[in-house]
Amino acid sequence: MRLVLSAVLATGLAAGTAAAAQARPPLSEHAQINQGLTVIAIANMIRRNCDRIEPRFLRAYGFMRDLKQAANEAGYSDDEIEAFVTDKAEKTRVEDAARAWLVARGVTLKDGASYCPVGLTEIDRNSQIGVLLKAR
Repeated sequence: MRLVLSAVLATGLAAGTAAAAQARPPLSEHAQINQGLTVIAIANMIRRNCDRIEPRFLRAYGFMRDLKQAANEAGYSDDEIEAFVTDKAEKTRVEDAARAWLVARGVTLKDGASYCPVGLTEIDRNSQIGVLLKAR
């Protein structure tokens, strides 16, 4: 009887875990992860285009680790996370969102100097973007 009960419980738990994994939305629909990746992309674009701003690599690394941990806690495996962040279409989607955010704040994408005021404002605001950057 114990063996049968154990088998039934194990099967039920496995089915529940599989159902939860199937019900989980794709990472591209996970708001916290996508917002975080967009923040990283924005900070990266600012630091690459404004010579008055440099990155805070350790803070950026810590922020990326926090995002990965959030994804793991939401039930995504390391392989799923790696596949998502290395997918070219997803990278393009996140970069497009970052560009749209920058343009909405007055950046002219082909004018490096136009990134500086936005970056400096974010640094002054101590926003998540600003925390990843520092003025030279």
